[in-house]
Amino acid sequence: MKSTALRTFRKAALAATLTLSLGLATAKADEQFFPLQSYRVGPYAAGGSGFFGGFIDYLNLINSRDGGVNGVKLTWQEGETQYEVERGVEVYERLKSHPGIAAWNPLSVGIAYALIDRVTQDKVPLLTINHGRTDSTDGRVFPYIFPLLLNPYSETSGIINYIGSKEGGIEKIKGKKIVVLYHGSPYGKETIPIYDLLAEKYGFTVQQIEVPHPGNEQQAQWLTIRRIKPDYVILRGWGVMNPVALKTAQRNGFPATKIIGNVWSNSEEDVIPAGDAAKGYTAITTQTSGSSYPVVQEIIKTLYDQGKGNLEDKKRIGSVYHNLGIVNGILNVEALRIAQAKFGVHTLSGDEVRWGFEHLQLSPERVKELGAENLFHSINVTWDNHEGDGRVTFQQWDGDKWKVVSDWISPDWKLLRPIIEKSAEAYAKEKSIKLRTAEDVDVIAK
Repeated sequence: MKSTALRTFRKAALAATLTLSLGLATAKADEQFFPLQSYRVGPYAAGGSGFFGGFIDYLNLINSRDGGVNGVKLTWQEGETQYEVERGVEVYERLKSHPGIAAWNPLSVGIAYALIDRVTQDKVPLLTINHGRTDSTDGRVFPYIFPLLLNPYSETSGIINYIGSKEGGIEKIKGKKIVVLYHGSPYGKETIPIYDLLAEKYGFTVQQIEVPHPGNEQQAQWLTIRRIKPDYVILRGWGVMNPVALKTAQRNGFPATKIIGNVWSNSEEDVIPAGDAAKGYTAITTQTSGSSYPVVQEIIKTLYDQGKGNLEDKKRIGSVYHNLGIVNGILNVEALRIAQAKFGVHTLSGDEVRWGFEHLQLSPERVKELGAENLFHSINVTWDNHEGDGRVTFQQWDGDKWKVVSDWISPDWKLLRPIIEKSAEAYAKEKSIKLRTAEDVDVIAK
């Protein structure tokens, strides 16, 4: 009897030990956390829900298909910002103490500006894909800020180069009249000086007209445009401003074929509400639309066919914003993968992830391996160039879908880089920041 009781006790103790061990293993499981300052309500909900939907879909794909990044599970938590700076900062302060933060991805110029000093102090990367502060491209001054794929100045240069290609050469835009219709926000105003500079260099005239937030009323602006009679209007809009611009242009007799949208005026949500007024409209993009790409098909098969997709409306799968979110997911995950190769397969610190982003080099061949060939071109981030190559293409709306109408176009880096460095160095002087060198890149905060 005593022996039986002893055996029973030992079995129970062993079971308890195993349970405790498994519990500890679960508690110590490596995870990488993404705090998401998303916006799914308000005037910019279309962009936010599409982008963050695509981003979460890709993180879910990596977890479901691959078990995480080399076994490190990806986790996230959303905090609604309604695209408002104060809310974005509140979400940052609320979530910044969460362990294992990989990077911040607010998709908001205003929120990004408000976080620059905070993330630099906390040593965690801040991604501003296709937007943000232009001079943060200079990694000598901004080690934790990454305007990946495209910054506002390279976008501007790409648009002017595209107009030049339409005219038969960049020299042919001399004497042309261009109007820039921009959103009345820090984002919208970011490119004012570079358009002036390019106008001076290439000999075209430019007039820049502001549309107050959110952009529901533009009749006065388009009456001014009708008087100017420009050869092109560049639409630097966001949210509801874009379809209103296209419809108001049509009412004032300005053809959509002469309007070129920037990277935040290039989505289905910008053109579908405009109806026939959008047909023939062209916009710049860093990633194409459509669901035929292998990575998008994987997301459909692995998630949406199983009822696990993040978008409520399946018709938005493969849309511009959804695909941008997927590409953003690819860039975040590959930076983690690159950092793991150096620092080990475990939960990385923000500074280690920063190192991964500073070595984020995805060739067209690697992009193809990831199932994203022609979805986006490539990226080549270095410690002092936090954007990459800035390659863009242009899509035209045919009334039903976007159609690519250009090759991949590069910006004028010879012109832009000195401007970026001058601005970054002025910021460094103002903030008493010592310029980084190549030797500083491998110094990881403990």
